[in-house]
Amino acid sequence: MKIRILAAVLALLAAISGCSSSGNAILQTLPYAYGRNPGIDKARLNPNFQYLRVTVSGRVALLALGDVDKHPQGPIQVWYSAEREVLRLQNGRLVGAVGLTTEWRNVILPELPSWSAVAGADQAFEWTRTRDVMPGYRFGVTDELALRVAAAPAKSELRGWDPQTLTWFEERVEADSGRGYSAVLGKVAGADAPLPPSRYAVDIRSGLETVVYGEQCLTADLCFSWQRWPVSAQSSAGQK
Repeated sequence: MKIRILAAVLALLAAISGCSSSGNAILQTLPYAYGRNPGIDKARLNPNFQYLRVTVSGRVALLALGDVDKHPQGPIQVWYSAEREVLRLQNGRLVGAVGLTTEWRNVILPELPSWSAVAGADQAFEWTRTRDVMPGYRFGVTDELALRVAAAPAKSELRGWDPQTLTWFEERVEADSGRGYSAVLGKVAGADAPLPPSRYAVDIRSGLETVVYGEQCLTADLCFSWQRWPVSAQSSAGQK
């Protein structure tokens, strides 16, 4: 069943990308990225699938939800592009990225408090993330993180929502973190540079804590944003 679903997802995305002047790849990363495709936001999408709008260096792509993996700390959504780039998100946080110029594998998160609990706290919540990074296979990289409420940004890639209706969070890497065991395949330039802060926009008005939008960096110079994308942009809940 999962194989059939994945095949359908990839076929769908290939069809979408085939209509684009940007080429066949849905998610392209430097140095092979094409220019932004202005037609993606207006693409007619199959309502039987869920979509993720991803922006990399100003270039827009759509990924489709191909699977949801069970996990004790919450389901993991697996999003696919036509070129088989894969993003794995758990409650809005990145827990895997494969097929990009930098990959995160075996991402381990602790049990984290709810977004509402963090929003109501009077200080930042500190926690530790562990990950393996390719190329160069840097394994056991640990990030000491501090999560806190933040003001809505003046500028973002968020579309179809009023930023002021969402609760925003910033997740900053603390100094001296990001260290792991020695790479077994050689050093990668810039691999140890500190990661910029991540940012999340969460709709907590309904009590369901829906993470609508996020910004994440895989390296200091490879960053992207993502947003849950409705089949029709006009049907976005944020435009009610």
